[in-house]
Amino acid sequence: MNAAVRPCTVQVSDADIADVQQRLRDTRWPREAPTDAGWDYGANMGQVRDLCAWWADGFDWRAVERRINGFDNFRATVDGLDIHFIHEKGSGDNPLPLILTHGWPGSIVEFLDVIEPLAHPERFGGQAADGFDVIVPSLPGYGFSAAPPAPVDCRETARLWRHLVVDVLGHDRFMAQGGDWGSLVTSWLGLAHGDVCRGIHQNMFIMQPRNRTDPAPDAEELAWMKQRQADLRFETGYQAIQSTRPQTLSYGLNDSPAGLAAWILEKFHRWGDTHGDVSSRFSRDHLLANIALYWHTQTINSSTWMYTSIVESDNFMPTEGQRIEVPVGVARFPADTFSMPPRQWVERLANVVHWTEMPAGGHFAAMEEPAAFIDDVRAFARMIR
Repeated sequence: MNAAVRPCTVQVSDADIADVQQRLRDTRWPREAPTDAGWDYGANMGQVRDLCAWWADGFDWRAVERRINGFDNFRATVDGLDIHFIHEKGSGDNPLPLILTHGWPGSIVEFLDVIEPLAHPERFGGQAADGFDVIVPSLPGYGFSAAPPAPVDCRETARLWRHLVVDVLGHDRFMAQGGDWGSLVTSWLGLAHGDVCRGIHQNMFIMQPRNRTDPAPDAEELAWMKQRQADLRFETGYQAIQSTRPQTLSYGLNDSPAGLAAWILEKFHRWGDTHGDVSSRFSRDHLLANIALYWHTQTINSSTWMYTSIVESDNFMPTEGQRIEVPVGVARFPADTFSMPPRQWVERLANVVHWTEMPAGGHFAAMEEPAAFIDDVRAFARMIR
């Protein structure tokens, strides 16, 4: 390992914890109108108040710290940016390096239930030969990674990850997995860094085809495009704000833990496989582990900067004629609001060798369906080891 890598421990001060608890108790709640709207106008008042009451008087942030610190945590300077990452070295004679990339409004917390089983399958009834060296970085400007001086898009993040895994950690080849922004980072790892990336696995697919020679969309693709437009009509208001005026938004979210909780809770409610009941899929402690990480690191503003790539960057399309030629595995979780395109759409852009239709789960795949997620990542990896 490169000497520039520094071990680190996650620890928030007692004063910071006391401060957020008092802020939560002092929240000035807005009027709810109409009172019977449920989630139709945004985050439900009753459920936000319940979550915030638990954050103030029941939630144990120290337990989250112990969970994170149960793995080896490091910081490294990568192209001038201070990047935090978990690095759990795997079992077996030749564990395959695997980098897992989260998105927004997720964090490394999404992967806490899958790191140990992926690294040490024999502890969970599997075979040590399936073990990975698991690397879980915080995206630039997220969590415990430093904010970049200017927004960094997914293509640039893929380049950073290559340097982290190859130049800093010393691995000559690796596999990548991601969802949300992590899926686009992972696509770019497969597209632009196939000399070192052996294969990619995704539970979301954002990259868009550009080729003028592609056939016109077939009936299945047209139906998906129509349904996706309908689904996203009421789901992308946050995206319009975060891609154009993130600084204005940040004053409220960085100052009010209740505001931050509402902003993030709504996404877990809408994007997860919740069937309208967020508590059916995510416990309060799971939700708050992720929300509190944003709060204590004060990264809600810098985390949204990646959205400026929607209007400022050619981040979503390869150049004409480019295609991901490394092996690609896809896990389609059925309840993700940002639904996976049909397989033939993805195959225009990628060398798909593995495709799984999952029976349940939504946007936060590793957190919602950890066992299915682990099994599918392992199954794909056996094809490329």
